[in-house]
Amino acid sequence: MAAIGNRGTVTEAAGFDPEADAQRLRGAMKGTGTDEKVVIEVLAHRTVAQRQRIKEAFKQAVGKDLADELSSELSGNFRAVVLGLLMLAPVYDAYELRNAMKGAGTEEACLVDILASRTNPEIKTITAVFKKEYGKGLEDTVCGDTSGMFQRVLVSLLTAGRDEGDKVDAAQAAIDAKEIFEAGEARWGTDEVKFLTVLCVRNRNHLMRVFEDYQKISGRDIEDSIKREMSGCLEDVFLAIVKCMRNKPAFFAEKLYKSMKGLGTTDSVLIRIVVARAEIDMLDIKAEFLKKYGKTLPSFIKGDTSGDYRKILLELVGGE
Repeated sequence: MAAIGNRGTVTEAAGFDPEADAQRLRGAMKGTGTDEKVVIEVLAHRTVAQRQRIKEAFKQAVGKDLADELSSELSGNFRAVVLGLLMLAPVYDAYELRNAMKGAGTEEACLVDILASRTNPEIKTITAVFKKEYGKGLEDTVCGDTSGMFQRVLVSLLTAGRDEGDKVDAAQAAIDAKEIFEAGEARWGTDEVKFLTVLCVRNRNHLMRVFEDYQKISGRDIEDSIKREMSGCLEDVFLAIVKCMRNKPAFFAEKLYKSMKGLGTTDSVLIRIVVARAEIDMLDIKAEFLKKYGKTLPSFIKGDTSGDYRKILLELVGGE
């Protein structure tokens, strides 16, 4: 019942007793109102695997679904965090993707964040879960909700066909860099398919070499060229792929910063990243956040949120 990653702020609770936790949660919801403090104490300090066992124990003892009970007791962003915590990682990703494409309009940022940052096995599992939960293929749903080159990049990522080895073919990297340059900076208009072929297919180490070679040929960083050559969602997804290849925790740190910077907060992004990464690499995300912005992630969360929502996020990111 191991934790998901080894750089998380949420780790396995020692002396874990799912039955006792289930009873505490039941007590927290008895009578009028809910004791949110207990909900935070229990759920923010258990791993996803431990929370599944609490759900089982709760159902056994009470004959009701824990997520349903909490859903009817809580509201707003606090509820969104709690319900996210009760889901297995691929279930949460599938749920977020479906929400992003439900109804009118699409939250493209969610599609980009998830599909550009997950590994092949993760994407395969998400795809299977999506089909099982929602009765429709994820690729079909994406195709029904997006269009053009942006759609083609997402479909390519959904095939989960990226080379995940670590071999670098120096000759091929030089060709890849040259082809991207000739498809973008060196011509009028952009041949986006070349970018797709390289960025969605090659392994991480190989791409690092491609980016180096690209800089030599073009005198520019690949990210700058993408910004010059593309716009909108297509620019976002290609940049996300490059950033995730270079440094995934830094990618998430930047997303968190942007979700809280300026007026208002993009709570959907803040919640999604904190819930999804708390057990994987939140320690690294916090370090990157501090390095890049000179402020701690908890101090940003404190300044941008309030109430129980703020409390549970702070517990999940592990304080200062």
